[in-house]
Amino acid sequence: MPPKILIVTGDAAESLEVLYPYQRLREEGYDVDIAAPSRKKLQFVVHDFEPGFDTYTEKPGYTWPADLAFADVAPGQYAALVIPGGRAPEYLRNDPELRKILKSFFDADKPVAQICHGPLLTAAIDTLRGRRVTAYPALELDMQAAGATFQDAETVVDGTLVSARAWPDHSSWMREFLTVLRAKAPVS
Repeated sequence: MPPKILIVTGDAAESLEVLYPYQRLREEGYDVDIAAPSRKKLQFVVHDFEPGFDTYTEKPGYTWPADLAFADVAPGQYAALVIPGGRAPEYLRNDPELRKILKSFFDADKPVAQICHGPLLTAAIDTLRGRRVTAYPALELDMQAAGATFQDAETVVDGTLVSARAWPDHSSWMREFLTVLRAKAPVS
């Protein structure tokens, strides 16, 4: 049986930041589950950059079913965790079930991939203190407030934590995450 990977997300997650790792990890031979606050069809979004806007724009994206609710996740069954961005992390960080899940991955030193606004979740459980990370550049002050050293780079690897700025950095992010993942939980 291949190792299992957990993606934690919710409505208003960035479509590409959920579906690219989902498909890439399955292509690599991993079994991937998507967990959300409840088991339902999730509505993702597309963030893009338009001339004349000071920040990104948001449009409706793909829908996708959550395989299970956070309350039903048994973290010990999973070899690694993926945390997509978008707006979802802003409200997901308040979910006590999700905070327990996140903490269990860090306590066990399992591989964690986070991107864009995803580090808001790991900051909420105080696991970034003393680490090097990247995130969506507008989160630099949030990362520093969480005790992390922010680096504006495509991908930053700090032990088993692999972070990236946003979906344009996918190739580098997944390449580095798979390097960590293959060392800790190879597909047989």
